[in-house]
Order: sequence, then structure tokens, then C-alpha cells
Amino acid sequence: MPKNKNKNKNNIINFPAEPSKLERQIEAILFAASEPLDIETIEKRVQTQVNIKKILENIKKNYQKRGINLVCFKNRWSFRTAEDLSEMMLLQKSTQKKLSKATIETLSIIVYHQPVTRSEIEEIRGVAFASNTLEILFELNWVKPAGRKDVPGKPIQYATTENFLNHFNIQKLSDLPTIDELGSAGLIDTSSIDKSIFGTGKFFKEQTIDEKQNNIYDEIDEAIKKAPEEEK
Repeated sequence: MPKNKNKNKNNIINFPAEPSKLERQIEAILFAASEPLDIETIEKRVQTQVNIKKILENIKKNYQKRGINLVCFKNRWSFRTAEDLSEMMLLQKSTQKKLSKATIETLSIIVYHQPVTRSEIEEIRGVAFASNTLEILFELNWVKPAGRKDVPGKPIQYATTENFLNHFNIQKLSDLPTIDELGSAGLIDTSSIDKSIFGTGKFFKEQTIDEKQNNIYDEIDEAIKKAPEEEK
């Protein structure tokens, strides 16, 4: 069992002294600083003329065995990751990829017509698309193969994944806006869309009149609850 360096000759543990208010202030200033600070700058922040360097040395001593250390370089002080842990602090950058128009259109068709085959996608779009369009959606884990259609040739059908729902914060596919809602929001021109083929997937089955009425009442109640109170 390793020796406890905080024990003295009488085997009594010496706990570190509780830091003073000034020491805590300096520690907070250094932690929040975007760049190393010199003693003069720290003095202006704490508005005192005490021996700042002595306090800094004390903080440095208290942090020397911690995951972060207080270091002084060219008379400027800052907290840094402990040198032996620096390899763990690898910078990871995520780059955003802008989806092409073809990819967005393909995804939209799959979302509203799933399960759908490649030829059906091309028929709706009116043009053929490159094979990497689907590969991009596969890579994002937004689209997956969904069996084969029971027609000659048995082409592969495509549908969205659970990850697609999670990414766009959608509970279920039926929560997606309908063609009328998209038109009302000005996102699409409904006059140029054939409603008979829009959203023919299994989750877009026609609701009964009672179900539609219930949904309308539920939406009205929800809107009233979320509406902010009018200023009096």
C-alpha cells in the first residue's frame, strides 16, 4: 500500500488548508480567462496590493498533483492540462456536410412514400439519380433497405431508420407535417402536387372522420396551453 505523503512523523494526516477568499477569487479569474494573465492584470481584477505572486505559488502547489496545473510562462499565469494527461485531450472536430438537392429530394420521397423502390423514386423526381445519393443517406443512417417489393424483379425498397427520427426529434412518422400543413406554411406549392400519390406509405393511411375530429380538438387544446398570456 503506497505511503500517504500527507502524513507526518506521528502518522497524522495533514489536510490542505482551506483557501482564503482572495485565493478563490484569483483561482476563478485564471480559470475564466481566455488567455494567460500577468500579475498586474490579476491585481487590477481583485483590486488589492497584497503579494499576488505568493498566492499564485500556493495555488500552483495545491494543483501540482491534479488533472490541471497552474503554470507560469513568460510571467503570465494560466491553468493547463497536466502534461502527463495531454494525450487524452485530442481535439475532435465535426464537419457539417451540406446535402445536395438530389439527396434532399430523395430523402423527402423516401420519408413520405416509404417503403419505396429506386425506380419509384426516380419516377417521382422525374430524373435518375447517382448511386452515391443513397450511399450518403446510408452513411448518415437515415435510410435502410426495407425488403423487396412483390413485383417482377423484386426490387429493393427503402425506408427511414430510427436514427432519422431521433436526429429530427420526431416521435413517429405520422407526426410529420401533411401536404396541406406544408402548403399552409408556404414550404411547398400544393397546386403543382398530385395529392393522390403524396404520402402513400403505410403510416399515411386515411383516418376516419372521428379520428380527424379528435386530432383537431387535441391540436386546439395544445395550442391554447402553449399560447402566452396576453399582456394586460
